[in-house]
Amino acid sequence: MKYDFTTVLKRAGRDCLAAEKIPFPGVTADPGFDPIPMWVADMSFPTAPPILEAIRERLSAPHFGYFELPKEYYAAIIDWQRTRNGVDGLEPKHIGYENGVLGGLSSALQAFTAPGEKILLHAPAYVGFTHTLEDAGRTAVHSPLVRDAEGIWRMDYEDMDRRLRENDIHFAVFCSPHNPCGRVWERREIERAMEVYAKNDCVVVSDEIWSDIIMPGCRHIPTQSVSEDARERTIALYAPSKTFSLAGLVGSYDIVYSDYLRARLHRMAAVTHYNEPNILSVHALIGAYRDSGDWADEMVRVVDENLAWACGFIREHFPGVSVMRPQGTYMLYLDCGAWCRDHGVTIRELQERGVRCGVIWQDGETFFWPDTIRMNLALPKSRLVEAMERLKTYAFI
Repeated sequence: MKYDFTTVLKRAGRDCLAAEKIPFPGVTADPGFDPIPMWVADMSFPTAPPILEAIRERLSAPHFGYFELPKEYYAAIIDWQRTRNGVDGLEPKHIGYENGVLGGLSSALQAFTAPGEKILLHAPAYVGFTHTLEDAGRTAVHSPLVRDAEGIWRMDYEDMDRRLRENDIHFAVFCSPHNPCGRVWERREIERAMEVYAKNDCVVVSDEIWSDIIMPGCRHIPTQSVSEDARERTIALYAPSKTFSLAGLVGSYDIVYSDYLRARLHRMAAVTHYNEPNILSVHALIGAYRDSGDWADEMVRVVDENLAWACGFIREHFPGVSVMRPQGTYMLYLDCGAWCRDHGVTIRELQERGVRCGVIWQDGETFFWPDTIRMNLALPKSRLVEAMERLKTYAFI
């Protein structure tokens, strides 16, 4: 292995939310258990060396004045999208800077909907979407995903269409790959979803922030690529933050081909006077997309091994816990309903048991699905094994 994915980083006290916060108020790890952060979606791996080199190189120039996005920024995104996702015809004019994916969603909501309007999204639903909609005065309408006979999460197109029609909805949030379920949608699935959205005249915001973390045997299909109509009605949001654990540097981008959608979106972002890039995040993106592709490939292999090991451990030791092995992302979404019923334990009690033995996981019910827990598996294998052994001994008992 060329890069380091085994060192256990000392993140506490180093500006690290994952290591410094427990997302269960009043619950702490018992004495003797050091916390293992497995909740918020950032990685516990050292940053890719080319990114650090790009930042150091920029720091060698001792000035940080006003600036415009350099041509290298756009070139890095265009090359990355072409080599990773097969995207042709992408031009600098189609790319816009966003301070974050949720900021882009917020701008789109304000540009294309009015306060009080209802917005369609799937459930389970990323909690960040929910908060952004609520903060903007909009109401979420959830179309539940369904699990097939093999436990694979699927979209219910008839339900989507019904909810759009009954609620007079013309704006939808699409998550591809899906967080927290880990589905990498197939082309035919995206095509059918976009046909439903087109039938109901929806502007679609497609969150594709996880598009680089795709497990072997699967492929990310950009939503905008499935048809000419999808290309023209979709605002796609991307970032290097999940792929390279750069959330603390801030910096995402949108891809919008429609002149009409792009003008309104960027105008709404501009009037806030907040949506400006940070010079170091710009060079971090360039270093990531230009020079760190092999690091990303190696990271995905490490995550895939972690996912395979964890899913096998759960099947063997936690009967009644259901989980689909993710096709993308590094998040595991545990359905603990049967286990809780069989053992007379509430999901909250189970969640708190995990925290008390130092496994800092996340309440999955905030994603609008009952009896669930979300776990981040982008960490060294040694810590994953330790976490699962603790859960076997102290939580799932």
